[in-house]
Amino acid sequence: MNKIPIIVVAGPTASGKTSLGIAVCKKFSGEVISADSMQIYKGMNIATAKPTKEETDGIPHHLIDVIDPEERFSVAEFKRLAEEKISDIVSRGKLPVIVGGTGLYIDNLVENIELADSEVDLELREKLTQKAKKEGIEVLIEELKTIDPEYVQGLKEINKKRIIRALELWYTSGITVTEQNRRSRLNGSPYRVCYLCLDAHDREILYNRINIRVDKMVEDGLLQEAEQFRQSKGITSAQAIGYKELDPYFNGEKTLQKALDSLKQGTRRYAKRQLTWFRRNENAIHLYIDEYESSEALCKTAFDIIENFLKEE
Repeated sequence: MNKIPIIVVAGPTASGKTSLGIAVCKKFSGEVISADSMQIYKGMNIATAKPTKEETDGIPHHLIDVIDPEERFSVAEFKRLAEEKISDIVSRGKLPVIVGGTGLYIDNLVENIELADSEVDLELREKLTQKAKKEGIEVLIEELKTIDPEYVQGLKEINKKRIIRALELWYTSGITVTEQNRRSRLNGSPYRVCYLCLDAHDREILYNRINIRVDKMVEDGLLQEAEQFRQSKGITSAQAIGYKELDPYFNGEKTLQKALDSLKQGTRRYAKRQLTWFRRNENAIHLYIDEYESSEALCKTAFDIIENFLKEE
């Protein structure tokens, strides 16, 4: 069976994924499927840097504004919805272009990882979270080592959420993450992927873009949006970068400037984690934004890569 060609435009926040994705769609008659774990929620517009109608410039964008912030959304659900959109786009003779910074979403889709979408056990999750707080995350790591040592050994950095989720998966399903991943890869992927990743040799250039973006978000009404979601007390919005950092300001604990400084710092840290994730991908072609004098020059390189990719069988 011939594999379906898809394009991925990945990278850290503020690296220019949206504009490159749209340019690729215009050049190759494509449609965007968003791979962003926050843009999928309705109403969370400014903090998540959703592309505006003007920015999309007539290019269809899928998997944006799909569910309410109060709802839970899993990687498995993203994969299912993205697969449906890919089939629809291809059936109309268009090219699927996956654009986003949530590496876990992208990798599970393109590698066809079939996750067991097990029941969420909030009581168990809270119990594990409290244990980590009281006794330290190292206790949970040691516990997971006895259950799934291969998974722990493969972790590049300590990630509390992933460790808790791995324990939760084991205690609710009896399956380790390692075994789940092994089973999921047996079927292979139905996709042939051109994986482009925006990057930067000089991280300060990316960080400067982030600082400018946050200032622009404030101009566009970030404070009003954050206040609205703060009052709704949704679980998702409470965790979103762009809202939680402003809570101390609304509570009178910090000045606005200090809260915005925290937001910029938190976003820079998030971008660093994204870069770490994408740089581990051996199949990604990295386009360094600081090597190009203009966005047009970067687009030309991306177009050449994609043209060669599409010529292949």
